[in-house]
Amino acid sequence: MSSTTTARPQGKRKGANPAEPAVHAIAKDAPLKRGTTGVDMRIHRAVVNAVMSHRLPPGTHLGEADFCELYQVSRTTVRKALQRLAHDHIIELRPNRGAVIASPTPEEARDIFAARRAIEREIMPLVIRNATPASLRQIRAALEAEDQARRTGDRAAWIRLGGEFHILLAELAGNHVLRRFMAELVSRCSLIIALYETPGAPMCGNDEHQDLATLIEQGNIDEATHLIEHHLLQIEARLRLDTPHKKVNLAEVLSDF
Repeated sequence: MSSTTTARPQGKRKGANPAEPAVHAIAKDAPLKRGTTGVDMRIHRAVVNAVMSHRLPPGTHLGEADFCELYQVSRTTVRKALQRLAHDHIIELRPNRGAVIASPTPEEARDIFAARRAIEREIMPLVIRNATPASLRQIRAALEAEDQARRTGDRAAWIRLGGEFHILLAELAGNHVLRRFMAELVSRCSLIIALYETPGAPMCGNDEHQDLATLIEQGNIDEATHLIEHHLLQIEARLRLDTPHKKVNLAEVLSDF
């Protein structure tokens, strides 16, 4: 894979929807460190969004010079953004190679999914206990956006919105620590799925998301908790954890950004 390809910064997405407060939760929840700028966050969000959309696959090299040219900033600013991404386990900073999108091993993948199941089991009762008419509307709006992406054949948006649906549930649980963990786990799972998914397999089945929303509306904690665990087990079961897939050129995967 070439190390000289460039990524284009993302603008505002079309078709924004009311469920989007949960988007970019990794960037939003962490306190801004002294010296952090808006450009730092733009770079961070662009990379996270590309990862969640499976447009930026594991192993991709992120050249500092590319970001400097695209955002017209110094290497110091770019390095701040890369350090933040490394802290969130989205990238790895490797000696003599620089920044690359993280490539979880099969063992790490299983551990990450196990951690995510544990976190989501804790989130579900909180979502139901804290449910309000407004939060239920947010859930349905998020599902409508996900379904719209599926109907229009926008696979990248569908995958990203599927992950954001889970982050939204963490948001609505009302526990900021769980929300922070969940945002990181969703991004790391997106890396895993990009590396190991069976060709043509979706990240999340929207029918299960719809069923989950119905159980939340009904206040059925036991069934909702069982369904979220089953849902995540099914996602993991579709992965081919012994055979990583071919990496894609950075210029190609970010051509629409």
